[in-house]
Amino acid sequence: MTDAFTLDSTYIHLRPDESAASMPGGAAFWAGIADRRDLAEGRLMGSTSQSADWNHWERHPAGDEILVLLSGEMEVVLDTAAGEQRAKLAPGQTFIVPRGVWHRGIVTRPGDLMFITPGAGTEHRPV
Repeated sequence: MTDAFTLDSTYIHLRPDESAASMPGGAAFWAGIADRRDLAEGRLMGSTSQSADWNHWERHPAGDEILVLLSGEMEVVLDTAAGEQRAKLAPGQTFIVPRGVWHRGIVTRPGDLMFITPGAGTEHRPV
């Protein structure tokens, strides 16, 4: 690919061999995420609009997740042994979600979130 693109419609697979491959992103990508085997290694990078609170918890047993708030405001909620912990994010701020920790997002002002996440073994549960 030689054309520029946006991370909301095109995601990047950061492969373990240090190469990067672009792939269509967005809603269609997430609809088929459970069947994808090409993301079992490496990391996935993209961005997504944050207009409502997340309707699920998620965790990544294969590694830490990096969240970068591009615009808007949100809280990242971690479900830890010590109880819920919250981190407020403003535009330009970054948060590292530790490996294996259940987490979700609470949107206080709609915006965009960039993520760099391990693909292997990601789990979801309802809020």
